Amino acid sequence: MSPPADGSAPLFVRRAAELVFQELPGRRSADPLAPDPPVAMSVRVVELSPGRDRTPHRHPHSEEAVYVLAGRGRVWAAGGTTSVSAGDLVVVPRATPHATLPDLGVTMRLLCVFPHPDLRENLEELGGPALG
Repeated sequence: MSPPADGSAPLFVRRAAELVFQELPGRRSADPLAPDPPVAMSVRVVELSPGRDRTPHRHPHSEEAVYVLAGRGRVWAAGGTTSVSAGDLVVVPRATPHATLPDLGVTMRLLCVFPHPDLRENLEELGGPALG
């Protein structure tokens, strides 16, 4: 796509059919900005299926905004849980151990946004006992 005539940046569009999901502990995750992010941020589309073990993780360099696209469940953060469902937005503070857990029989889909350009540098899987 060529830049607009006014010199502004062109739009970046990633189609849903183009997403490539990878398996992470207890979830599937796709990076819609890969392989060459057009902005200095990270975005993930995450799918959570019921019955999969989840362990906490954290983002040491940024907050995380989690928008629930579909489904319902709980966000576990630092030992407590909060119920969430489609249309809810949760902001997880930087470096807070957390995990999103779908309700029994429910698949969740999340849009996760990070004001950090490289999620690989900003993701620490913490392991430990499975949450649920």
